[in-house]
Amino acid sequence: MAKKGQYLYIIRPTRLEMLTEGPTEREEKIVSQHFTYLQDLTHQGVAILVGRSQTADADSLGIIVYQASSEEAAHRLMENDPAVKWGVMRASFYPFRIALITADTSDFLYD
Repeated sequence: MAKKGQYLYIIRPTRLEMLTEGPTEREEKIVSQHFTYLQDLTHQGVAILVGRSQTADADSLGIIVYQASSEEAAHRLMENDPAVKWGVMRASFYPFRIALITADTSDFLYD
């Protein structure tokens, strides 16, 4: 079995008003699909860490750290994220390597 690589993509809303004024019905539906997509990747052990900044300005971002069998497979996972696929968020892709990680995450994880 080939060793999996680690990757990171950062997402930002394509329409800032989605955060400052609220999402449209379309955006709300797609963001819900986006969350379900990332939940599924997390449950499958593909996504290692998923989160977002708690700001509602031009610096707002989401981060997805995940693993894939190749860079091409990693790109496909990013491009299949409904928020990216349907243009609600724009994504930046990076090969990534976790250097340190805490063993106990119970204090900061949410359901």
